Amino acid sequence: MNIKESIRPIKYLESNAADVLNTVTKKHTPMIITDDGEAKMVIQDIESYYKLRQSMGMLKLVLMGKKQVDEGKTRPADQVFNAIERKLKV
Repeated sequence: MNIKESIRPIKYLESNAADVLNTVTKKHTPMIITDDGEAKMVIQDIESYYKLRQSMGMLKLVLMGKKQVDEGKTRPADQVFNAIERKLKV
């Protein structure tokens, strides 16, 4: 679905809530709701929402790792694996 096709005014949501729910859920396409011509909210299905949250969490971990590398907070892999093995044996 084209982004322009997913933009609806608040009045559409008010009078077509069941259709909005059906469309967003089946197509996994978010819908942008406007008020006075200005985008105010996005409606999306729960599965897409959870996937987005998971992706954001993973991106945060990658950025934290990059920051540690940039700051020189690294150790050789063999040291890390040896430490893990020691902890698992305890």
